[in-house]
Amino acid sequence: MIEVADRVFARRHAELDQTLGLVVGAERGLVVDSGTDEAHGAEWLAAVRAVTPLPLTLLVTHAHWDHFLGTAGLGAGPVLAHPVCRDEIAGNAEQHRDEGVRHFLDAGRPDLAGRVRTARVVVPSELVPGAVELDLGGRTVTLLHPGRGHTGGDVVAHVPDAGVLFAGDLVEQGAPPAVGPDAYPREWPAALDVLLALAPRVIVPGHGDPVDPAFVRGQRDELAAEYLSAGST
Repeated sequence: MIEVADRVFARRHAELDQTLGLVVGAERGLVVDSGTDEAHGAEWLAAVRAVTPLPLTLLVTHAHWDHFLGTAGLGAGPVLAHPVCRDEIAGNAEQHRDEGVRHFLDAGRPDLAGRVRTARVVVPSELVPGAVELDLGGRTVTLLHPGRGHTGGDVVAHVPDAGVLFAGDLVEQGAPPAVGPDAYPREWPAALDVLLALAPRVIVPGHGDPVDPAFVRGQRDELAAEYLSAGST
């Protein structure tokens, strides 16, 4: 667990180089993503409880298995997501689960594949269609859909008093951005422009170590050069 600012934490995980988040106010905590499976979610909850006993709200940043299949193990209260993310989890969770199972089997980890296979699916209960101000008690976090990018339903969490932004997989450190079949690479640079306009000092990616705005600007320019240049597809 890394305290990137006052009562704002990023927890690094060896599997998938994943990074989960926690923001603590006076009355509630906000958890950013739930992990790969129920056991992972329960482990994440134990780490959160070592920091705070407060009631929890969960933000699922986007509908990829490694970010939402831990929700049942985390056992948080309200679960928030973009409508596209909610619909994808409700309608296609098994397809995403199969992707996670294949990933771990290919990696020679049948134990982790089994955990993904049995994880219960929790559909988000509250929607973030655009921007939502979340009051944690003496601290407001802005949940924001900056436009389509890594998926059609990305949501980020901006903690303005701490200068921290949780970007989900719109930003990745240690690997290039993952441009999958549900990505919108031509729109992704504009989504990153929205994040940079918030002027965060620290950006926590969905995978990798926290970065600064210059890193995000470089990743934005790489995406633009590849997908917005003449003749790109």
